[in-house]
Amino acid sequence: MILGLDTATEILHLALVDRERTWTKRVVVGVGRSHSVSLLPSLNALMAEAGASVADLTGVCCCAGPGGFTSIRIGVATAEGLALTGLPTWGFSSFLLRAHALEQAGITGSFWVLLDGQRNEAFIQRWEGTEATNEARKTPLTAVRELIGPEPWWAPSTLLPKLVEQLPPPVKLEDEGESMQAGLVSLCRKLPALEPENPIQPFYLRETDAEVNFPEASAHLGDALRKGIPR
Repeated sequence: MILGLDTATEILHLALVDRERTWTKRVVVGVGRSHSVSLLPSLNALMAEAGASVADLTGVCCCAGPGGFTSIRIGVATAEGLALTGLPTWGFSSFLLRAHALEQAGITGSFWVLLDGQRNEAFIQRWEGTEATNEARKTPLTAVRELIGPEPWWAPSTLLPKLVEQLPPPVKLEDEGESMQAGLVSLCRKLPALEPENPIQPFYLRETDAEVNFPEASAHLGDALRKGIPR
């Protein structure tokens, strides 16, 4: 039984996947609230629904970002805590989760995935199915149209109001929440065929506010510690 965790945004996604069955949970935590309060109770509830316990787990797949700094760390720390019991872990990016969600919804071909980078910026990456065709980057919202041109694009519903005036209509999911859950289940079935990643390395894609406001204090840190490991 594989546990899937996505805590990178204000919406918590959980999945339990065994050979034949799946159980999923989607919890809207909300901006300004903490996954530290919601994650473990939600996980316990999902375990109870599945009639399972931590002892039944055989591995953990966890989103490493990009997204909120604190929420990413809560998810990764939970996965690493479970890894202390001997469980293998696998990390995946927020982009890869969305690519799998789109694939599960029957959307094929090339498309851009846009995520909210805050500060009037977007995190952006181009995909061909579930294969990335370039490195993820952050870009000002005003530069998105020039970057992606006429190609198809998708963004979560919370980001759309910031984009619809400057871009053509996006790729749409009939049920965004259901598609995210399906994407997480897909990753829980595919990632365990790969070598485990232990420890999971976060992927922030940007510096923290403290690093932006006080650059001298973090000048000695390399990009791997400031922005995380690219995926």
